[in-house]
Amino acid sequence: MLKENSIDHQLRATWQLVSKMYNEQAIKQEYTMAMGFVVLNIDYDNGTPSTALGPLMGMEATSLSRILKSMEEKKIIYREKNPEDGRGVLIKLTSLGKEKREQAKETVLRFNEIIRQNVSDKDLDSFFSVTETISNLINENKIFENKRRAS
Repeated sequence: MLKENSIDHQLRATWQLVSKMYNEQAIKQEYTMAMGFVVLNIDYDNGTPSTALGPLMGMEATSLSRILKSMEEKKIIYREKNPEDGRGVLIKLTSLGKEKREQAKETVLRFNEIIRQNVSDKDLDSFFSVTETISNLINENKIFENKRRAS
């Protein structure tokens, strides 16, 4: 099979292009795509518990910790004790963080707008259906289920 005909190659190659594009936009605003992703997942008004951020974004705690530390150093976020859970910490946006969130939101909306102008609703529906099916097959261990049972 040619790599160009491989589903995983197309997913990976496309995501690498999207990621590169987002990083190029983020760099113009003096942050990274990962930081943009984080600010989009923090509740604008109330902040978000630090323990909820990783699962929200599908990130490992170690990677997220490094990003949060960098964001705190850049004064994009700050940490505050969670009043509902004395052991917990809320991650909140500073005024700069709120600006970065708006910039990230505009970037994502622009991307979606241009794609929707160039891809039919029918094709987008198919795309979402295919990606949902792939996600479900992986989450339900249906890709390598026979291999796992044999181990």
